[in-house]
Amino acid sequence: MKIHESAENYLETILILKKEKGAVRSIDIAQKMNFSKPSVSHAMSLFKENGYIVVDRDGWIELTESGLEIAERIYERHQLITRWLTALGVPSDIAAQDACKIEHDISELTFQKMKEHVGNL
Repeated sequence: MKIHESAENYLETILILKKEKGAVRSIDIAQKMNFSKPSVSHAMSLFKENGYIVVDRDGWIELTESGLEIAERIYERHQLITRWLTALGVPSDIAAQDACKIEHDISELTFQKMKEHVGNL
């Protein structure tokens, strides 16, 4: 399943916030991504419609199984690519920024080979 890069970033951010805070609301996402609350609310409505998240009546956001699958895939890529670039000598802040760009476009085969290589370091 292929979704837009911005959607992948939102889902990854929800996962990261859930790990950091234990619970996530739209305002947390807006602050973390430096987006306006209306933009995030619109995105969350679309994610709800498409079955990637559920929102309870108090506004707490949970990833569904399909949303979690996408978020974990992108998060794994981000972590591994950041680690790889850092091992190459790229400063960690730049490595994280570059990983965010690469994680969305790299093929599954290339990522798997990179994963094998990093595992052997």
